[in-house]
Amino acid sequence: MAIDTTSPTTDSLDTPRLSTRDKLVLFVLCAAQFMVALDFSVLNVALPVLGADLGMSQSALQWAVTAFALPSGGFLLLFGRTGDLYGRRKLFLSGLALFGAASLLATFAWDPASFLAGRALQGLGAAAIVPTGMSLLTTTFPEGPARDRALGISGTLLSLGFTVGMVAGGTLTDTLGWRSTMGLLSLFALIVLPLAPALLPESRTPDRPRLDVPGAITVTGGLLSLIYALSTAADHGFGRPDVVTTLIAGLLLLAAFVKVESRTAQPLVSLPMLRRRTVAWGNIGGLVTFSMMSTVVFALTLYLQEVLRLSAFETGLVFGVQGVLSAVAGTYAPKVIGRFGPRRTLVGSLAGQGALTAALLALDTGTWSVWLATAAVSLASMCHLGAIISYGITVTSGVPDEEQGLATGLVTSTQQVGITVGIPLLGVLATTSPTLLTGVHTVLALDATLVLAAAVLVAVGLRVRSGAVETQPLGAR
Repeated sequence: MAIDTTSPTTDSLDTPRLSTRDKLVLFVLCAAQFMVALDFSVLNVALPVLGADLGMSQSALQWAVTAFALPSGGFLLLFGRTGDLYGRRKLFLSGLALFGAASLLATFAWDPASFLAGRALQGLGAAAIVPTGMSLLTTTFPEGPARDRALGISGTLLSLGFTVGMVAGGTLTDTLGWRSTMGLLSLFALIVLPLAPALLPESRTPDRPRLDVPGAITVTGGLLSLIYALSTAADHGFGRPDVVTTLIAGLLLLAAFVKVESRTAQPLVSLPMLRRRTVAWGNIGGLVTFSMMSTVVFALTLYLQEVLRLSAFETGLVFGVQGVLSAVAGTYAPKVIGRFGPRRTLVGSLAGQGALTAALLALDTGTWSVWLATAAVSLASMCHLGAIISYGITVTSGVPDEEQGLATGLVTSTQQVGITVGIPLLGVLATTSPTLLTGVHTVLALDATLVLAAAVLVAVGLRVRSGAVETQPLGAR
């Protein structure tokens, strides 16, 4: 059946009113998502100081990031489905408690091993928080304007958390020391955890099917191997034997996972769901917008500090403007989606992100380039946020409540893999080119090309055109 999204209804354009309880539920879920997003970036600028304090070598510092990324990305699908089967609220609260305790361990770490253990446990807690938190959101707020608004706020805070982390990390490290960055995360958990039990409803599938253990082993092992390979390649290149081995192992395990799921009566991931046009192409759009925007931020950070010689604080201000405009975009994105529909918004947002990334090719060594960089990356981030929200709505719309954890697990896995994969694939070109400016231009050109190509492919895949938009699975005619 086709749905006409060309003409908005009054309901779709009206801002839905949320009850006080709805607002509190949204606060708890969004605060948890913001906390996890903050963790992705708040530690980055503190790594040199942290390494000197704990006696970690330069090469070992990579593990401060990888120790978090491995479990947070590797266990997302498993925990998303576990929440579906055994209780999303229960797993969400367990993840919050683990994340808070792990943040305290990292705050008071006495050696590299204790710090990395804290980071790994943070990642495990995040893997439980993110998919269950999003599925609680999508099952609490009914499909339509209320859910669109909730996802808009959540997407805004996700983007804002990453940006705030970049600015707050430097400020906290300079004033209170690197341990305060981890202490901030434990404070967030301490605020959210007492509120959550009374506000969040329990939700799970009505029956209790068996957990697909072979599927869980292959997909978790595959994601762990893939994320390790890409994270390590970001710092050491793709030539290392462990990178090549784990990359191949990850791809083979994911291929085995698909085979297992096709033969399992109660699969961890429903292959018919993956064949849904909205799920497949929506996640492709999400993967591209996350991976390519993270690459833009990486390339611009190098450019602003190494080419224009801006300080870390001045660089943070550039990305601070980006964060403010992203918050503005989050306010208006649900209205745009209500007017044009999530699919067209996704395609248009990808096209805007690609075009504004291409505008950054005009950057040179002149000081005026600071203004171009600030304007272009901020506007590109507004488009990026529109893509984040619209792809989340595209993927989860029409999915039964009993499979929301699976759908949101796919959404959040796409986010994690996207954040992880972009910099290793393209960012290395910036540091291996004859000059840094040439390398930055190369990265930005490839980035813009890939995003614009994705916009075209997603438009075709979702059959976005000037008439009705189809909602059938991929194989449907």
